[in-house]
Amino acid sequence: MSRKATRASVVAAFAAVYIVWGSTYLAIRYAVQTMPPLLMAGARFSVSGAMLYGWARMRGAPRPTAAEWRVAALTGVLMLCLGNGSVGWAEQRIPSALAALIVAVVPLWMVLFDWVMPGGERPTLAVVAGIVVGLAGLVVLVGPEQIGAGEPVDVVGALVLVAASMAWAFGSVYNKRGERPESATMSTGLQMLGGSVALVGGGLALGEGHQAAITHISAASWAGWLYLVTFGSLIGFTAYIYLLKEVSPAKASTYAYVNPVVALLLGWAIAGESITARTLVAAAIILGGVALITVAGQAKAPGRHAPASGQPAESPSRE
Repeated sequence: MSRKATRASVVAAFAAVYIVWGSTYLAIRYAVQTMPPLLMAGARFSVSGAMLYGWARMRGAPRPTAAEWRVAALTGVLMLCLGNGSVGWAEQRIPSALAALIVAVVPLWMVLFDWVMPGGERPTLAVVAGIVVGLAGLVVLVGPEQIGAGEPVDVVGALVLVAASMAWAFGSVYNKRGERPESATMSTGLQMLGGSVALVGGGLALGEGHQAAITHISAASWAGWLYLVTFGSLIGFTAYIYLLKEVSPAKASTYAYVNPVVALLLGWAIAGESITARTLVAAAIILGGVALITVAGQAKAPGRHAPASGQPAESPSRE
């Protein structure tokens, strides 16, 4: 961890990605009830990205370079268009709590992508054990019905979510290594703007423009969208980008194991989603995996993490 990073700021960032992001799965479910998923996400990130970009510039952040725009655009496409956008699409077929559980495979891909890239960090046995335990919980959740009680999960929706988690994980690792602004706020804003262009383009290409009738959008969908813009994007995503600079990929990705529990409880309490014995067993196993990774994942020591494209190791975000 860099000198200016405090334990309190890291704890607060983890609280944001653990709790706030866990609640966004339910917000997405309400939003896509009457909003086309890709255009909904594109509008969400265009508004959030513009706000963050403007705020960073007001705080004195310099204009981004062409290289920083390229990295942000690619990261935005991977994480927000292919990653987050696919979650919105899949939640038309899968309950929000189960979607969050399936996305729990993110730590596996993050550790593997970080390992195979030049200069990557080889995972410890404890981290590998945590990933294996987490994946075992995923098998219990989406495997054959004989594994546990409950209805089988929609296969197409599940595969889309697994692919989305791979895109999100690769984008996270690439963002960690690519050239980016020192300001986490500016970096987040650029990624959101880049991702929003891809989301809107994808939505229009898939014919979502014919479904985007503002007069048909329900109050619940508007409430879900506003929550996603403010809490999910402005708070949660900025906290996640900050964590990627301050802790190991394995530790940053543990949000994917905690989010399902938050989503599970909120889906049951607010949306009336059922909680089966199979879901509870899977959630318990997945949480066992996060416990192993959390204990094993080491925060970066002061001055030891490599600067990104000339960025001083001791100069994290000031936002």
